[in-house]
Amino acid sequence: MTNFVEELRWRGMLQDMMPGTEEKLNEGMTSGYIGFDPTADSLHVGHLTQIMTLIHFQRAGHKPYALVGGATGMVGDPSGKSDERNLQTEEMVAHNLAGMKRQLSKFLTFNSEENGAVMVNNADWFKDMSLFTFIRDVGKHITVNYMMAKDSVKRRLEGDSGLSFTEFCYQLIQGYDFYYLWKNNNCLVQMGGSDQWGNIVTGTELIRRKDAGTAFAITTQLIKKADGTKFGKTESGAVWLDPEKTSPYKFYQFWLNASDDDTKKWIRIFTLKTQEEIEILEQQHNEAPHLRILQKALAEDITVRTHSAEALETAIKTSEFLFGNGSLEFFNTLTEAQVLEIFEGIPQYLIAKEELTAGIDAATILAEKTSVFPSKGEAKKTIQGGGVSLNKEKIKEASQLVSVADLLNDQFLIVQKGKKNYFLLIAK
Repeated sequence: MTNFVEELRWRGMLQDMMPGTEEKLNEGMTSGYIGFDPTADSLHVGHLTQIMTLIHFQRAGHKPYALVGGATGMVGDPSGKSDERNLQTEEMVAHNLAGMKRQLSKFLTFNSEENGAVMVNNADWFKDMSLFTFIRDVGKHITVNYMMAKDSVKRRLEGDSGLSFTEFCYQLIQGYDFYYLWKNNNCLVQMGGSDQWGNIVTGTELIRRKDAGTAFAITTQLIKKADGTKFGKTESGAVWLDPEKTSPYKFYQFWLNASDDDTKKWIRIFTLKTQEEIEILEQQHNEAPHLRILQKALAEDITVRTHSAEALETAIKTSEFLFGNGSLEFFNTLTEAQVLEIFEGIPQYLIAKEELTAGIDAATILAEKTSVFPSKGEAKKTIQGGGVSLNKEKIKEASQLVSVADLLNDQFLIVQKGKKNYFLLIAK
């Protein structure tokens, strides 16, 4: 066994810990859990810190439980929220749970071995519990004064939106989760982000008051970007783990485009590389920052574990095609959906395929059939200066004919103006 707490500590993940937690974990294999609310049918990179925590927990020889909140997901956690979330139906929650289970299975080892991971759903113990049983067996042990003292409750009470009774009960419901797993599965530790501290210690308090038991808590730091923007968000929204929601290429690019300051933190948090391996990479990166060695190591590691080695290879080839000297042969292996995904957010123009049969000169296509240039004169001037490429090759003359034979995948033309301005022409 290895020291789990020390692993979190050197990686810069550890935030708070109840006294005695590290000592208890060092005594031998211990069961612990983290809860995930099924607010969507996919996890996103914001969940990765907690996924990594469970991975390190299992690698240290402990038994991880991943609790998916089939019950709590229908209520909504007020922690860190300024407004109440929309309640979900049972059907929505069930659909989301199925997606989350598939994803968690890629990161944790679920088997019959002693410290094999286990997935549990709190709907299993709440679905048959009546309101009267809950307020008698759970609510009786935690005072309103105790619940009102929590920061998450205070902030909402002081805000404009207030706090519904539904959300006020959330910490009791999560507290009972801990009690149930402590009682029935010998789960002695609950882990989570630092915004969960209040909910977690409500569980340890319930265990103490109800059964005079002892339980422990660990929280990890919330991830923030160096520039102050929210981690895991891009201009197009959240970065999902589901390849249907965020393609492996865009997932890879998210990590590859991280700043040096962020990457130095994230490579410790989101990879399984050792401290020695990371320090060597940091030294290599500092000697040649322009090569982005740290970013590439981070992006490759997390893309393989989230998707696959094949997905990483496609992501790298896509990046090389767009930003380097990638071959057209690779582009021709992509499906229409993959092409449109890669060029999402990039200006796209439809052109009539039959018009290309006899060929159209480049200047006309770029200025009249599309709006790549505002005028043929500007198109000609830029072409003469060597500033326009078609399908990765410089257009040498404005009169150069573009025909059906130039179409990639019998459908696409890729225009590049300057170094970074791309346009996708779609022949229909």
